[in-house]
Amino acid sequence: MKELKADQNYWREEITSLLKETDPSDLQAAAMRERRFWFKDEILLRAIIEFSNYCRRNCLYCGLRKDNSRVSRYRMSREEIVSSAVYARSLGYKTMVLQSGEDDAYAIDDLCRIVREVKENADCAVTLSIGERSCEDYLRLKEAGADRYLLKFETSDPRLFRKLKPDSSYEARLQCLKDLKKLGYQVGSGAMVGLPGQDWRNWRILLICWSIAGDIMLMEELELDMIGIGPFIAHSQTPLSGTKNGSVEATLKTIAMTRIVTGNTHLPATTAIGSIDAQGRQKALLHGANVIMSNLTPQQYRAKYEIYPNKICVDEDPVKCAGCVKEIAAAAGCTLNWGDGHSLKGRRGSEECAEKCPDAAG
Repeated sequence: MKELKADQNYWREEITSLLKETDPSDLQAAAMRERRFWFKDEILLRAIIEFSNYCRRNCLYCGLRKDNSRVSRYRMSREEIVSSAVYARSLGYKTMVLQSGEDDAYAIDDLCRIVREVKENADCAVTLSIGERSCEDYLRLKEAGADRYLLKFETSDPRLFRKLKPDSSYEARLQCLKDLKKLGYQVGSGAMVGLPGQDWRNWRILLICWSIAGDIMLMEELELDMIGIGPFIAHSQTPLSGTKNGSVEATLKTIAMTRIVTGNTHLPATTAIGSIDAQGRQKALLHGANVIMSNLTPQQYRAKYEIYPNKICVDEDPVKCAGCVKEIAAAAGCTLNWGDGHSLKGRRGSEECAEKCPDAAG
């Protein structure tokens, strides 16, 4: 077996074989060597504010899907979003992740004003996670001060993508990620592990590993600054109700392999893995993850942002959250880094945006 090293190129066949055959402890050890090389034992903190649970999409797996009439919908006002960011900054957070469903009720002028006011009043890095927008919108948001953008592709298999996201385009999603990179954003994406048909324990394990290897290869190809990997969790109010959840084991192996392949990319220990395993986030940190996101959504809205069920931290006091994540980090032998946590892959300029978005550049 090839020695596990980060400073080499892996083919899809090799990643498939490593996921299928390698002792998980070997993957873990290699991933931890790589994480410590880049980040020592420091874990970055982000504050996430989920400001709207309206969505125009009908993804089969998501509790916020447009056709789910049982969701109690909400939209935060501009003032609420900015004040939440200011409060998070007062607690020490230097990165705000502003996330919502794909909600067209927020016009681009409103979103730009929100970004500007968060930057001015909270003096922090701003990550947006608001779905597919036009290249012109992305450029305006960048000019307003947005630093990063998170847009998950969920699966690199176009056929599976179309099945799970029937009103979305795989090609359009990848084009958005490429547009964001050209405009100078630090770009995050990611995938789910254990999607329907990806049962880690069944006889199709070779095909499953091949599928996940494709996800990792696409992450590397896109040169992502951040990668979110979490287990699929079935929601009772979606067409995939009753489907088996993704496994913790498969998710941890995928996180470890992603760290080995992508090197210094930021990898969060996701809330999703912590929602199906009480020690899930600690385990993710011990398999190469280096980021934790704390939920700073106002309490009256937090439980309503239910992409998947049994989400942790919906009742947690924001002040106590910092103590909680400190304990999680300590349990994994890590300390917290309260810095802005910019990408180690370097900044990208926006010189190419005129060629990519001629209408926007004018």
